[in-house]
Amino acid sequence: MAQKKIIVLAFGTFDLIHPGHKYYLRQARALGDELVVVVARDETVHKLKGHWPLRDEATRLAAVEGVPSVSRAMLGNLGNYYRVLDLVRPDVVALGYDQKNFTRHIKTELRRRRLNSRVVRIDAYRPEQYKSSIIKKQSRIKETAGQEPSKVE
Repeated sequence: MAQKKIIVLAFGTFDLIHPGHKYYLRQARALGDELVVVVARDETVHKLKGHWPLRDEATRLAAVEGVPSVSRAMLGNLGNYYRVLDLVRPDVVALGYDQKNFTRHIKTELRRRRLNSRVVRIDAYRPEQYKSSIIKKQSRIKETAGQEPSKVE
């Protein structure tokens, strides 16, 4: 009899894929056999963060799909953000060190769906350097100084 694969679920905006994101996704993947990543919808990012992402959701989804540790990527749901729990039925939910939206209620939502998923918070990887808001700010500074912004993977 084949052993059940452990499915890990991760979430994020992934506006600019940088080494911090890759670390988060590698660490999440290490928690199981398959990593399913939910990429936030443009409208969700705007609603929660008060600004639109630099890159549209299709571009961000394609970028996440290209990360080697990701088994499958999908766009989040509009309206019922927790619906993905019913679709994926994860064994593990991996949260980023700085994720706060939806995470306060994740355990309640898992119990409501009778899922016995383990919730794990992934440590930061050089957050003073690899955080999207910092990278975006540095890019704007370089642009205003007449320099071309550094390329971010």
